[in-house]
Amino acid sequence: MTKRLKTVLDFVESHIDKPLTLDELCQVANLSKFHFHRQCSAYFGMSVYQFIKLLRMKRAAFQLAFRTEKKVIDIALSNGYDSHEAFSRAFNKIFGLSPSAFRRTPDWHSWHQHYQKLVQFRMQAMTEHANYQVDLVNFPETPIAVMTHKGDPRALGHTIQRFIAWRKHMKLPPSKSRTFNLVYHDPNTVPPEEHRFDLACVYQGELLDDESDVAKNVIPEGRCARIRHIGSDDLLGPVVDYLYSTWLVQNEVEVREFPLFFERVSFFPEVKENDMITDVYLPII
Repeated sequence: MTKRLKTVLDFVESHIDKPLTLDELCQVANLSKFHFHRQCSAYFGMSVYQFIKLLRMKRAAFQLAFRTEKKVIDIALSNGYDSHEAFSRAFNKIFGLSPSAFRRTPDWHSWHQHYQKLVQFRMQAMTEHANYQVDLVNFPETPIAVMTHKGDPRALGHTIQRFIAWRKHMKLPPSKSRTFNLVYHDPNTVPPEEHRFDLACVYQGELLDDESDVAKNVIPEGRCARIRHIGSDDLLGPVVDYLYSTWLVQNEVEVREFPLFFERVSFFPEVKENDMITDVYLPII
């Protein structure tokens, strides 16, 4: 049964921008529609339609906050709503804000409370550990500009907005300047006030005196273990855990004095979450 439901979830994520009918989902699951909803709800704690709604609202929230050039009506249409009014009602019902109000002042703490249901849903759907492919690579020295997020990980969205604005000002889109994250802590094991997560992009120029939020740094040359993760950030945790808890032990290697880092190869919400590509690098001796 778990395999059938996982197949449905994969199908939903791949077709989240298209209309999805009950008959279609039942056909994918090879289950009768008389039992489909009950079995999904019993296993995952929410219906597939709740899952679909939360997925679409997550994409909409990211578009509102991080893609400010997109009109609200275009965001509504691209997420399955046929009018601005219908989208606003649905968005307000979940987040207690209109889409325009969320765009002006995103409430990321409230957003995370609702989004945790998606994380739990996805983790519950993981039936077994992935067969991770680890490659050993020599990463070249790479100069970067860094904006540090220090504090509650639930407020990371505000730092992302500032970093996007800085990149736009500097004319450094991801297509021209590779994007990285330096990962200093596991947010599940440190107090929120101690959590650090750096946003970075390739940058070789000088910084202006008034750019106090941005600093220059370098990803040093050296050997790394790399896993290419395809899918949502929700499932990055198991990838990192595998490198630290399994791969390091099995291969008897030691880590270097530089944090684990991600390279963002393709971005949500430009691509669906299950199409995101993130290269995970663990610096090793």
